[in-house]
Amino acid sequence: MKILHTADIHLKEYGDDRWKTLEELIRIGRQEQVAIFVVCGDLFDKDAAAEDLRPKIREVFSGTGFKVVLLAGNHDSESYGSGKYFGEDVFILASLNEPFRYEDVSIWGLPFEAIGAEDVLVRLYSLAGNLAGDKVNILLYHGELLDASFSRKDFGDEGEGRYMPTKLSYFKGLNLSYVLAGHFHTTFDIRKLENGGYFVYPGSPLSLTRRETGQRKVNIFEVGSPPKEYLLDSPHFEEIIVELDPFADENPLDRIQKRLECVHPRGKVLLSVTGYVNSERIGTTEPELAKRIKELATAKRAEELRVEFADISAILEDDLFKEFVSRVEQRNYDEETRRRLRDLAIRAMAEARG
Repeated sequence: MKILHTADIHLKEYGDDRWKTLEELIRIGRQEQVAIFVVCGDLFDKDAAAEDLRPKIREVFSGTGFKVVLLAGNHDSESYGSGKYFGEDVFILASLNEPFRYEDVSIWGLPFEAIGAEDVLVRLYSLAGNLAGDKVNILLYHGELLDASFSRKDFGDEGEGRYMPTKLSYFKGLNLSYVLAGHFHTTFDIRKLENGGYFVYPGSPLSLTRRETGQRKVNIFEVGSPPKEYLLDSPHFEEIIVELDPFADENPLDRIQKRLECVHPRGKVLLSVTGYVNSERIGTTEPELAKRIKELATAKRAEELRVEFADISAILEDDLFKEFVSRVEQRNYDEETRRRLRDLAIRAMAEARG
């Protein structure tokens, strides 16, 4: 049995990039012949968006050939109550004690609540007696794993609050093969459970902020096998940092151009150009090079450009560097050694300033 696991789509409007990404995930689910499609929280950005989009959601989740299992997150915690209908193949995990069962798999859900770590632990251990040993038990969860060294920014624009925090140790002794999670946006992340199972964040399936860089992914796996990354062709940010070397033979513009040519067709470039150039060597002034870099970035429709390089003249005119060169000149070195020491000093000062 194959499962597609995603989270944090944060739908706002019909037909926008987020909606098109959901449609693409549905297409992938069909293509990969998954049996179950799970969204571990924040399918919607706000509860109001859920109500507006629900008629369209019923359409997109109908006739797919697979079951859809939804869990509430902190953004859509009130979206699924009062018997709201999302489609005949859609199952809402509204209670920890009411799993979705399919063949030999039981999928349990820990719907989002504004509770702390101790209460999360109590909820989990109330589940222990229900996890049958003859079933593959899967838990859907939306919140923050405290074991991981995540930044607050890795969870989207959530501020400083903690959302249903948990630890890997909380799952000790529970017969869970997978904990499929949501809330962590930045990257695909897998942790091993003590019992041999897996805790998985798939990351957001498209970039919602500029912090979510790189090609996006979902988790598509065979039950009984490890989680597996599946690359998406969805909109995302790509951070490109080019550090210029004043001693390199390659023209700086050619180097930047090559990096930009490797960007994914759906990638939105965040370009930073740092380091030093030797204007005399490349025959281009610092302002002219900055202008040309901006033209390249514009042609690639870069979302952000940071030009932070400098000409090595800033180092050559430094009093410390001049003193170093003076001392080298006073030594009985051959010309090649003097040149090598001078270049090493420039590199060292460039690195120190960087």
